[in-house]
Amino acid sequence: MRVGWTQRPDNLNPFLGQESTSYEIYHLNYDLLFGFAQDLSPTPELAAELPTSENGGFSADGKTVTVKLRKNVTWQDGQPFTASDVAFTYNYIIENDMGAFAALTTFVKDVQVIDDHTVQFNLTQPKANFLRMWVPILPEHIWSAIPAKLAGGTYASKPPIIGTGPFQVVSTKNSNATVVMKANPDYWRGKPAVDEVVLQTYENPDNMAADLRAGGLEVAWGIPTAQFPQLEQDPNLTAIAYEYNGYEDLGFNCYTGKTSLGHPALKDWRFRQALNYAIDREAIVSTAHLGRAVPGTTIIPVDYYPKSLDWHWEPPAEVKYTFDLEKAKAALDAAGYKDTDGDGTRDYQGKPIVLRLWARSAAPTSQRDGRLLTDWFQSIGLKIKYSVIDEGLLIEKMYNTNAAGEFAPDYDMFIWRNGGDVDPTYILSCFITEQINNWSDCAYSNPTYDALFEKQAMQIDQQQRRETIIEMQKILYRDSPNIALVYPFELEAYAKDWTGWVRSPADKGGVIYNYNNVDSYIFAHPVTGEVAAEGGGNTGLVVGLVIAAVVVIGIVVWLLRRGRGRAIEESQE
Repeated sequence: MRVGWTQRPDNLNPFLGQESTSYEIYHLNYDLLFGFAQDLSPTPELAAELPTSENGGFSADGKTVTVKLRKNVTWQDGQPFTASDVAFTYNYIIENDMGAFAALTTFVKDVQVIDDHTVQFNLTQPKANFLRMWVPILPEHIWSAIPAKLAGGTYASKPPIIGTGPFQVVSTKNSNATVVMKANPDYWRGKPAVDEVVLQTYENPDNMAADLRAGGLEVAWGIPTAQFPQLEQDPNLTAIAYEYNGYEDLGFNCYTGKTSLGHPALKDWRFRQALNYAIDREAIVSTAHLGRAVPGTTIIPVDYYPKSLDWHWEPPAEVKYTFDLEKAKAALDAAGYKDTDGDGTRDYQGKPIVLRLWARSAAPTSQRDGRLLTDWFQSIGLKIKYSVIDEGLLIEKMYNTNAAGEFAPDYDMFIWRNGGDVDPTYILSCFITEQINNWSDCAYSNPTYDALFEKQAMQIDQQQRRETIIEMQKILYRDSPNIALVYPFELEAYAKDWTGWVRSPADKGGVIYNYNNVDSYIFAHPVTGEVAAEGGGNTGLVVGLVIAAVVVIGIVVWLLRRGRGRAIEESQE
């Protein structure tokens, strides 16, 4: 299976990777304790069953959870998988505060081994997202030899990477621009239908679309908006557009520390809130996204989650921000940001307000957003210095430190995309105070929001938890540490002469680019069923020739860029 995408996996070490493509590879190489079905509900992976109060999994007070594990599972180097691996993985994260996973393991005090196939989670509080912790289980016999400081710092996982998953990373090229994964013949769900997956990053998505149409790829994510109608008409392809679990945002430097290098007006929520009225989201949908998006409101997208438990809060008409430049001007006036000298630019402490706005060079959609925002913001009396910069430089500015080694974020405004997990814990955690200089790219802090985050984390009743999460969205909507511009559509296409593709969520999600569900990689295969053991060698040769030709002709120019916070790279034109 030859897969094309437009976002380079940034790191094969699960403690360091941030891009969604990296997480997709993690889930192919490693298993979770609990995975996710097509309806987004938890399903056992390395766990033998979901723990419940009825089967003795959850204690009466909810603070002890016993998990039974699958038997006869082996690591890809032949070593047996046991309860010690599960306990090691979680304790390693908890004891060493390991990145994104630490936010997911809140309230887990430790994990104990009961026997070879049973572990006990000891919690300080009942844990609302217990069955939705996205944590890859690592082999103790390998990772126990790696100091946590190194694992969370510069450690590079080198192929072959050992996991229990359906595939194994066996080689990479050009800083992960090409990742080759071999099928695990001993996978506990059965050997995948294909022998090998080649994941290939394209800087130029037009070239990717051309390769897809020519038969050089079986599936691709990140189809250019302008190319999508052609792929829809291609008789050999199925093209799908779907809303993913994320949003495109305008982010602000909200850091209130003295070392911040952002404009001080951005520390004021009233200033940030006023800018909402100067954004025409409908125009962004039609102009920047050519209609393949819907207007955004909050950090949790609309129409993604099941109706039975939809985490999204839709602002009612009386509080919803509408495009009204006069209202934006009035709100800035009321907040004290007026043009005091009549030069056409509003002032802060007697000086004109000049704001840097950055879009990324690898994201043309966000560049179109930036041009629109610049015009609107300048029309309400702000001076905007709009630039297109490299993603790596933007990240460096976000997490800048001064000569004294202090956190000193050096930016004003940026345009990006951010995505969430099946459970809202991750996306909510990006705005808590303790994530400043970590997963919080806006460096926002609000004690009330922090307290509600702790509250929802221990609300076992999911409907009650939903009410708390709605209150959190209301706070973010008012404070506007970032502004949800749109919920963009992802564009994918896959070969019709292959079968077994699995969309997740069912009927409205993608077949790849979904690290919660990797079933397409396991089940998709040629309709003829003839590409098996005997054809595997020739397939590899063809792939090798295609890659060589691509390099020689210059169709693909690889772009090395860093990621952040499970950022979602948009389709490019």
